[in-house]
Amino acid sequence: MDLGYWQLTWVLLVPGILWASWIDYKERRVPNKLNLAIALVGFAAQAVYNGAPGLASGALGLLVGFGLLIVPWLMHGMGAGDVKLMAAIGVWLGPALTLYSFTAGAVIGGVIAMIMILSSGRLRMAYVNLSTIVTKCASRKTVFSEYGSAKSFGATSQLLPYGVPLTIGTILIMTATTFGWWGL
Repeated sequence: MDLGYWQLTWVLLVPGILWASWIDYKERRVPNKLNLAIALVGFAAQAVYNGAPGLASGALGLLVGFGLLIVPWLMHGMGAGDVKLMAAIGVWLGPALTLYSFTAGAVIGGVIAMIMILSSGRLRMAYVNLSTIVTKCASRKTVFSEYGSAKSFGATSQLLPYGVPLTIGTILIMTATTFGWWGL
């Protein structure tokens, strides 16, 4: 990746996703205008620094980011803003780093969820809710229904603003790439 492009990514993408995750934490939503701005500026940066191959990489990254989270959204397991945030991140990172970023974010999200469950004393309710999700996924009639949706659990669970672990995962992968912790 071009050094100038990577520096611009740190200067523009990171503040944008930090802002998005802060809003997600405070309001449990990621604004469409912010996701659109992150994606459009990403495409502009790709075009200026990397030309047509950069635009293609950005488009593939957008599709990967969108594709990874569209099914959980269709299952009512997360908000659409999180899906669009991951797609916008994908424009900047391209397909491979978007996949790595999502994977890191998913692991981090799992750790955060376990901490939230254990610290709130809701382990039993988490088990009941997980059983409901398994039941939901076992039937074509319920898999994409509101049954067992994140919002349906109400007071029995704490909703995790997924923009937060996605942002942490993205910054972790960007850091690993910047410092050459792997051969990407």
